[in-house]
Amino acid sequence: MGYRFLCLTLSFAGLTALGHAQVAQRTPMANSKALKQTWTPPRTSDGHPDLQGFWANNNATPLERPKELANHPVLTDEEVQAMRKKAEEMFVSGKVDAAFGDQIFLTVWANVKGVKVGFKSTDGETGDYGSEWNDHRVWDNRTSLITDPPDGRMPPLTPEALKRREEARMAIMRPARGPEDRSLSERCLTYGSPQVLAGYQAYSQIVQTPKSVMMMSEMIHDVRQIRLDGGPHPPPNVQEWFGDSRGHWDGDTLVIDTTNYKPKAFMSISSEKLHIIERLSRSGPETLKYEVTVDDPGTWTKPWSLMIPLQSSKVPVYEYACHEGNEGLAGILAGARADEAAAAKK
Repeated sequence: MGYRFLCLTLSFAGLTALGHAQVAQRTPMANSKALKQTWTPPRTSDGHPDLQGFWANNNATPLERPKELANHPVLTDEEVQAMRKKAEEMFVSGKVDAAFGDQIFLTVWANVKGVKVGFKSTDGETGDYGSEWNDHRVWDNRTSLITDPPDGRMPPLTPEALKRREEARMAIMRPARGPEDRSLSERCLTYGSPQVLAGYQAYSQIVQTPKSVMMMSEMIHDVRQIRLDGGPHPPPNVQEWFGDSRGHWDGDTLVIDTTNYKPKAFMSISSEKLHIIERLSRSGPETLKYEVTVDDPGTWTKPWSLMIPLQSSKVPVYEYACHEGNEGLAGILAGARADEAAAAKK
């Protein structure tokens, strides 16, 4: 998958794929009504639900509902079974490029419907990943992670956000003048918060105390501290990549309120007005319900929400060795200067 994903050794990828595959076949939210009647969440010493452990996001449901499924908010059980079977044929038994993000759902859906669709993850050359790099995906009946708006798609971008997105696209296209012209992930700074990437380095760890909760994501080993002391957010001029997170318990649900983000901290286009509300609750012995509401009037025309069912993993999160910023970035900048020097001679 090119420079953005050349962050791990092959041995590490093998350990991850073998170890994490064991959680992949669990159906999220399965038999939820029966679980509510027969199962109660484990609790910590202070009486709150125990959210601790390692959690995997291998959900195959796309973030946004594909346009071809605009009037198809849920799949039938038969369609889910066909999607799961086709995904195994293409990405597990077959030898194809790796599929990241929503690409696997779109490709599998097209093939299930009789449209023979293949793809290349990037350009088919050095740096592409094979499907053995992907974890098995978890399939459910939904056709979008987004729960609001009802159409399952993000609201339109504001004019300011459209301009930022175009500026970012142009910065990648032209020779980099300096590190700031390259993406945050390429510089090994952050993949943003909250993280919604599935199927590739999409594991996390939660550690919980009476006064705070720690959330560590596998990608770049980003760590967030959520304070439970009831204190206020700092002044708006204090900005961080992960924002300032303050949590409280609403019954058995941990509610996290985060403000004070740096611009571009979420999806590389968010503004300093970004305000995130997250809700974490145990929905079963092996599942954690993760709900997110995004409110950023500087980027989207109205708030929007999503829900990801996370699956428990018995395998710890291994070290994420991000070397793009150490090695690749120096080569990118040196190459840009060499191109400029060659052009000047002409």
